[in-house]
Amino acid sequence: MSNEDREKLIQGAFEAKEGAYSPYSKFPVGAALLTTGGTIIRGASIDNASYGGTICAERTAIVKAVSESVRSFTGLAVVASVQEIFLLFVISNYIFMNISSVISPCGLCRQVIREFCAFDMPILLVPGDYPQKVEPGQEPKPGYTEGGVKETTLGELLPDSFGPER
Repeated sequence: MSNEDREKLIQGAFEAKEGAYSPYSKFPVGAALLTTGGTIIRGASIDNASYGGTICAERTAIVKAVSESVRSFTGLAVVASVQEIFLLFVISNYIFMNISSVISPCGLCRQVIREFCAFDMPILLVPGDYPQKVEPGQEPKPGYTEGGVKETTLGELLPDSFGPER
């Protein structure tokens, strides 16, 4: 994937996250798929009071694309603003604090991605505070690239899986 496509994909995930509806989980997630034609398809996480009706950002993006007959992709980026809950016993209130970290698609999303994407398709797991700075002379964490992005593939996230080719 070119640097231009990588940045376009990451920016698309951040833009998608702005559309997240997360009043229950407090876990807004954005995902962006890059089509073979160069188009970005965005998806946001959508909470539901029943919890079981919640849909992840990755599945939102795939459902949007597939429902418009787009079924060929070259990359996926996922970003979240992880919020940890701290309970203050003194005043019995919750405080939500943003913690920047990469997140990985859940098992259900991995299987849906598997249905429509190649095993070797790049998946970018982007920290909420992208781009993370690396001090001069310091190496990025193993498995992470510029800006704190963890680059992986579907094959690494879901090895020995089954898919549409059966």
